[in-house]
Amino acid sequence: MKIIEKRKLWFLISGVIILAGLVSFIFRGFNLDIEFAGGTMLEFDLHQEVKDLSEIEAIAAEVSKDTNPQVQTVAGAGGDFLISIKVKEIDSAQISELYDRIAGIYGLDTENRADLISESSISPVISGEMKSAAVVSTVITCILILLYITVRFRDICFGLSALIPLIHDVLIMLAMYTLFRIPVNNTFIVALLTIVGYSINNTIVVFDRIRENRGDFRKNQLVQLGDTSVLQTLGRSLASSFTTIITVFLLFLLGVQSLRWFALPLLVGLLAGTYSSIFIATPIWYMLEKAIHKNS
Repeated sequence: MKIIEKRKLWFLISGVIILAGLVSFIFRGFNLDIEFAGGTMLEFDLHQEVKDLSEIEAIAAEVSKDTNPQVQTVAGAGGDFLISIKVKEIDSAQISELYDRIAGIYGLDTENRADLISESSISPVISGEMKSAAVVSTVITCILILLYITVRFRDICFGLSALIPLIHDVLIMLAMYTLFRIPVNNTFIVALLTIVGYSINNTIVVFDRIRENRGDFRKNQLVQLGDTSVLQTLGRSLASSFTTIITVFLLFLLGVQSLRWFALPLLVGLLAGTYSSIFIATPIWYMLEKAIHKNS
């Protein structure tokens, strides 16, 4: 299997996905949930199952002046549903109007408003801090991984060729978030850091084999060295990834809605991490090895 020789094909596949995500981000942006956008979340009990939430969405948009309110059912809570209104400010009068209009449609308690189960707000300041925390935590993780790999393998080529696939995996995940309009919430940070940690593990296995095999190949046999090392670890990489992917897929297939929104990007990230550790990391190592050590 000629992995390094076909590196342009692997790079093209990743580039197309990342470019599609970039275009989607420019025109649509991310679907920021209340934790990242700030706003007010109201939880109602309708005492009945509602499959079409478009009417409620229209009411929420009209009352709150929010062009994209989020309305979703609450798993395992009977007729409950959540209204997540992403606006900077919503006053008590607007909340009252929203409740009364929904109550008129679904026959809720208008006297004591007992069917308004909870009300919570997140300020733009807190949401801004969460955005910063997501970026900072990812950057620090990547820097530490770069330092660790460089020191462990005593070669900056290994460090850089481990870091670049991590950035690749993050970009693929971000592309999926904007393409499929996955809500960006607290689970976003967890999924991001999980994928970074999982992806680097497979990459290190390949790099360890490259280091072990280096003595069996001449300096001008970098292509053979890289391909052989990847093929020797391919079974292990696919086996470990497959078992994890099956578990996450079942979580996506059988889980409640909130778990599905967490499992979907995690599933995509696992696939991207497996792909990058096999088809991206080693070709990048080969290119850097040639560029940095060509005169050594």
